[in-house]
Amino acid sequence: MTQKTAKDFHPEVLGLFDKFVHGDISRRDFLNQAGKYTVAGVTASGLLATLTPKFAQAKQVEESDVRIKAEYIEIDSPNGYGKVRGYLVTPANAKGKLPTVLVVHENRGLNPHIEDIARRLAVDGFIAFAPDALFPLGGYPGDEDKARELFQKLDQAKSREDFIASAAALKKLPQGNGKVGVVGFCYGGGISNFLATKVSDLGAAVPFYGGQPADEEVAKIKAPLLLHYAGQDERINAGWPKYEAALKAAKVNYQTFIYPDVQHGFNNDTTPRYDAEAAKLAWGRTVQFFRQHLA
Repeated sequence: MTQKTAKDFHPEVLGLFDKFVHGDISRRDFLNQAGKYTVAGVTASGLLATLTPKFAQAKQVEESDVRIKAEYIEIDSPNGYGKVRGYLVTPANAKGKLPTVLVVHENRGLNPHIEDIARRLAVDGFIAFAPDALFPLGGYPGDEDKARELFQKLDQAKSREDFIASAAALKKLPQGNGKVGVVGFCYGGGISNFLATKVSDLGAAVPFYGGQPADEEVAKIKAPLLLHYAGQDERINAGWPKYEAALKAAKVNYQTFIYPDVQHGFNNDTTPRYDAEAAKLAWGRTVQFFRQHLA
């Protein structure tokens, strides 16, 4: 069966899906409105099912891969929820101290895709730690809809402190070289931008289609930034011009890439919004950027 891509869906359906996954409309609203764009033999429920992540099909690095060592650990977060649980992945045959990368998930918690991202980074020679913001509420529930519902119940001030604590823990990690980068996607992209304003010794930040920080916070950024945006992402891109102006005014070291004709979430290879060409280019740039600034 041929893999579906964003081009197989009406743009309005993709827009509705984006609203659904970000909590702007309900499942019922999606189904009612997407029904206008169905064709023979395809229902609105079928459209939603096709757009829903397929984790197993997209896995790039198996948990049992001999090149890595993976485990779940907990760290203290006294200013957050008290404890953070996350997925720590280390290159199996590491020699010497290695650069570390904090991996921040989308608004569904630590799902299998983000764990796979952490494993990919370990294969590339980094120690990767992917916290689960949903840990205080029982952790990622194994269902994307339930995860989104839980996510809305989080105290975001505490969750942000948990990510700050995670970055601090990586800096002190005995097998790490003391340099910490962060990469995040959607919600995690926003957290990556946030951490750049709050962690003064952050080594590098790579937000994928992430919400921008407040203008008055931008001058606090000391880390070099690599920003990835999707060309067909009006919601997130609306904040870019002001952010760029603030970055220039603050003389922040940044690079930006806007990938034309791709959707929000283009790096996520578990859904049809994935764009293989843009994702490969963006990920290659990300790994190179981390090697440049964290080695």
